[in-house]
Amino acid sequence: MIGFYFFLLFDYLVMKLPRDWRKKLFFSLASVAHILAKKRNRIIQANLDFAFQDTLNPAEKKEIEKYCYRNLALNLLQVMENRRNTASDLAAQVTFENREMVDRYLTQNKPIIFISAHLGNWEIGAASLAALVTPITSIYKGLDNDAFNPYLLEARTRHRLNLVEKNGAIKHLARALKNNQCVSLLIDQSSNAKSGVKVNFFKHPTYHTSAAAQLSRKYNAPIIALYIDTDDEEHYTIRFVEPIEVMGDDEEAIIDATQRQVEGLEKVIRDNPKFWFWCHKRWKSEFNEIYAG
Repeated sequence: MIGFYFFLLFDYLVMKLPRDWRKKLFFSLASVAHILAKKRNRIIQANLDFAFQDTLNPAEKKEIEKYCYRNLALNLLQVMENRRNTASDLAAQVTFENREMVDRYLTQNKPIIFISAHLGNWEIGAASLAALVTPITSIYKGLDNDAFNPYLLEARTRHRLNLVEKNGAIKHLARALKNNQCVSLLIDQSSNAKSGVKVNFFKHPTYHTSAAAQLSRKYNAPIIALYIDTDDEEHYTIRFVEPIEVMGDDEEAIIDATQRQVEGLEKVIRDNPKFWFWCHKRWKSEFNEIYAG
């Protein structure tokens, strides 16, 4: 608990700084973390080698490795800022691409299943979607240190984001869709045979969550992916992708819809790999041996 109080003091002092100073401070901390986190760096390199085989040179892989920490720093800073900012603040930083496609469904009072990933500044992406487009119900996984959970919840629920615990979350998402409300899912984390289906991800057979496809079929809700991009780490573009629909009632239809989600995600990652969250063991369920040592 004492660590959390020190963090609150840090939060207070940091937020007194001009924003460009805050970013410089967090980027410095990210550089230190990169130097110290040797075990995590090996996971990043293992993922890059597994995904891209021999198509990235060592310098490119090292640059992606370093940026993982910079991007995490941006997301942590965004959490701190989301506890204080307003919808107008978010609107000044974010623009939307293909929003008319989403608005068309919302005008029809049709629920949408938004999918995204730990890609770029996902904290500003989630807050902006909920604050500026439509209220969202999403899944929340508590931190290992319970003292930090209220802080994180405050930052995320401030902007019309309704969070439900990961355990038993599907029933809450289903209830929201049944009431014509929109939900969101991050689809890029490790899965297994119990909670997912096997698809091809970076040319490897990989378990991937089928929750979006299952919910889409049951509640006739389109699946719309959104991805966030930036050129200056200050202004962001949220791009909505053409909807995915489940084309049938059998298991093959679920696998097909899930594969299409994965293909869209993989393309975005390949186009700009530094923005993805490479520091988690994405393939631990199927190829855990790549993380050995």
